[in-house]
Amino acid sequence: MIVKQLSIFLENRAGSLDEALSILKEAHINISALSLADTSEFGLLRLIVDNPEKAKDAMKAAGYTSSINELLSVDLKQEVGYLSNIIKKLSSAGINVEYMYASSSSTSGASMIIKTDDLKKALDIVSMI
Repeated sequence: MIVKQLSIFLENRAGSLDEALSILKEAHINISALSLADTSEFGLLRLIVDNPEKAKDAMKAAGYTSSINELLSVDLKQEVGYLSNIIKKLSSAGINVEYMYASSSSTSGASMIIKTDDLKKALDIVSMI
């Protein structure tokens, strides 16, 4: 399934993650998945939330730069090699996985959030698995 991800640019300093999460808490935004990457100067907080537009508005009002984009969410079966099989099928179709991170899922217990260079083609492939 396709999900919307909120990406927030943070200063790479103590307290900036706390501030961003507090803004979302005050806006009553629920987070179901999170990834944080950093460089020496900034951090990139990627989130799957229950209301991405409201979250983006709250972050903008607080002076943060953020964006929303679409990614693939794949429920994982609890069997050896399942994720490897998904990645192999995407790779065989010439689809590049740019990044991915885990999420909790109400249906399977776990899912992967996957950013690819061809979302529609990737969705078609995983829908057949």
